[in-house]
Amino acid sequence: MIDPERLFQLEPGQKRRKLALTFGELERDIAGIAEKGTEYNFAKMSRRDYTKAVCRIVLDDPKLPAQEREQLSSILQQQDFDERRACNLARNALLGILGTFPAEWDLVVAPHAVPGGGMTVRERKFFPGVSVYAEDIRSPFNIGSIFRTAEAMGCEKVYVSPLCIDPAHPRAIRSGMGCIETMGWTRCSLGELPHDDPVFVLETGGTPINEFCFPEKGIVIIGSEELGVSPEALRRADGGCVSIPMTGLKASLNVGVAFGILMQAWTGGRHHG
Repeated sequence: MIDPERLFQLEPGQKRRKLALTFGELERDIAGIAEKGTEYNFAKMSRRDYTKAVCRIVLDDPKLPAQEREQLSSILQQQDFDERRACNLARNALLGILGTFPAEWDLVVAPHAVPGGGMTVRERKFFPGVSVYAEDIRSPFNIGSIFRTAEAMGCEKVYVSPLCIDPAHPRAIRSGMGCIETMGWTRCSLGELPHDDPVFVLETGGTPINEFCFPEKGIVIIGSEELGVSPEALRRADGGCVSIPMTGLKASLNVGVAFGILMQAWTGGRHHG
């Protein structure tokens, strides 16, 4: 960590960039997910006092918008000082001044609390036999989002088609927020999918999601936003076709959002074994 006095003396542009990076490191340390070598290590003061000191430097910035200034000042004055919220507010305010806005993969997301499980679950829980096949998804952001949803909602496995973007693509890794590495994946053709469990597709023109009879185990095929699932996938779908009713003029959902809606409907009422 850089001494606050040194940070204060930097020229405005460099100061804002250094502060934004510093707040990111602090936020990860507070969340307990700091990478090795980036843990808080400024011996002259506690992390809490350091966070307050660098927040005060931000308050001195003449370009800090009034609303962010008021909110940050309020957080600093609270007896129960919320370190992480202060860092998040200051970092995003600085990025706004710099004209660099955070993307989805820049969010500092720590493990969330689970009932009876504390903050960190070391053994991944999932619903056995619940899997997804991503067919020809070309966007690395979308494939990362699919993995993130699959992990959160209890998929056991993710399969990707031969023409699907490589899940190891850097942008996929970033948008997947660690879930691609956690889950792993198998690249295979439609014909190579397991034949033991039913296969169904998420596509327009099928049974409305609130009427669809979801299997206990199975594989759902999701296709690209441009073309949907392939004719071959429709023929492979011995478990039917499920659709999400929509009322908007465009009637169009991002594939990752649509997959999230489907997974909630499929597994939302279950309990992990």
